[in-house]
Amino acid sequence: MPAACDTVRLDMTGTPMARLGDPPAPKVSATEPGIPAWSWRNVGVGMLPFADSATPELPLGRLLRLSLFQVTVGMAAVLLIGTLNRVMIVELGLPAWVVATMISLPLVFAPFRMLVGHRSDVHRSVLGWRRVPYIWFGTLMQFGGLAIMPFALILLSGDSRGPPIIGQASAALAFLLAGAGLHMTQTAGLALATDLAPAHARPKVVALLCFMLIVGTVASALSFGVLLKPFSELRLIQVIQGSAVVTMLLNGFALWKQEARNRNRIAEAPGPAFRESWAAYTRTGRAGRRLLAIGLGTVAFSMQDVLLEPYGGKILHLSVSATTTLTAMLAVGGAAGLGLAARSLNRGADPYRVAGFGALAGLAAFTSVIFAAPVGSPLLFALGVALVGFGAGLFAHGTLTASMSMAQGDATGLALGAWGAVQALAAGLAIASGGVLSDTIASLAASGRLGPTLTSPATGYTAVYLIELLLLFATLIAIGPLAGRSDAGQASSSAALTNLAGSTT
Repeated sequence: MPAACDTVRLDMTGTPMARLGDPPAPKVSATEPGIPAWSWRNVGVGMLPFADSATPELPLGRLLRLSLFQVTVGMAAVLLIGTLNRVMIVELGLPAWVVATMISLPLVFAPFRMLVGHRSDVHRSVLGWRRVPYIWFGTLMQFGGLAIMPFALILLSGDSRGPPIIGQASAALAFLLAGAGLHMTQTAGLALATDLAPAHARPKVVALLCFMLIVGTVASALSFGVLLKPFSELRLIQVIQGSAVVTMLLNGFALWKQEARNRNRIAEAPGPAFRESWAAYTRTGRAGRRLLAIGLGTVAFSMQDVLLEPYGGKILHLSVSATTTLTAMLAVGGAAGLGLAARSLNRGADPYRVAGFGALAGLAAFTSVIFAAPVGSPLLFALGVALVGFGAGLFAHGTLTASMSMAQGDATGLALGAWGAVQALAAGLAIASGGVLSDTIASLAASGRLGPTLTSPATGYTAVYLIELLLLFATLIAIGPLAGRSDAGQASSSAALTNLAGSTT
């Protein structure tokens, strides 16, 4: 009989779990074995972004295939927030408040990401899966929302004899389904990636997943721009229907043979209730402070989302093509931040310190953006925009990696669901409040109520950027005590969740 410490435990994917006495896993190269690293046959693989995320448990091809769910999430976000937003206001002539209400409907589902994550932790399926059913049903909801959307647009365009309320209700249902599916797919997908990736590779896996979200967002925006030129209602319907089909295909391909089946799971005792798991989660690792820091930082980096391009056009008098490149600069800065964060975390850096450096970069970024107006420097403005993306990349990677490190045992989905819920709610509220605050303060300034020195059209924008600076300082205050406590928090979380699991068996 082997000793108890020599038995090999398998995780939910069927992969042997590391033990405390095991030697550290060897560093895995993405190059082809048996061929020198300098060989030209390895150039194609070795030069891929985040190619060193590959591990024996999760090879590069399998990891890239799994990350396709992030591409569909980015595509849905661009379609809902960008393309359909403009079409319904400009081409269909809907009131802005109606469109804003529809776009905000997916935020209603954001708090349920914690419940979705918990249910995927304790799900007992006859087929032996935990994460796959939630990713698949999230995909079906995305498909359903995008499938309903063309018919809702036909009703909204006036090409039918039905009352307008039917078209508005149909569009609201489409937005709600697509947004709920987006949240469900991303929550369960991130949890599955955490299950499959070994602990030492998770920082780079996080970087790759965030990078693929950026790739999906930018590629979808460029593709929709090409496909909708020249614009017509029929072409828009074809683009939406095509997006629904692409979502099904990509997510189905991403899920193929990713999660190992364990049919014995149906015979296991039911897992802890959501209330018990949430209570155990909030008692460990200063979860409340961590979620507060995530919320503050997300609001600080998101309030400018709808302001940067108008700021560049109205205040700095940049052309449409010049302001359009700001999205690309923001994405390039974000990719650079993700890459630096992955490199630092892979060398043992504390994720909270990485997130803190992201907040510091944000301070420099918004300072540059503010001073670009009085000095009239588009170059300083462009530098500030790139730094905004860089700081946001560092912050997002650090906080997501910290959440993954807290995701121990059967609480992976819950921990990542909490991160996603706070991040989604904070981003949505920040975008809405940024626009409202900018318009309100600009109106007060133009009327002279703020004094003669603040009648500049840049006052509304500057006020929002100053608020973001204050929020970044608050983020640093909230995240400071967490730095250097990751290991202790992880150990205490693991112990608490182990005790909870033991008490329910």
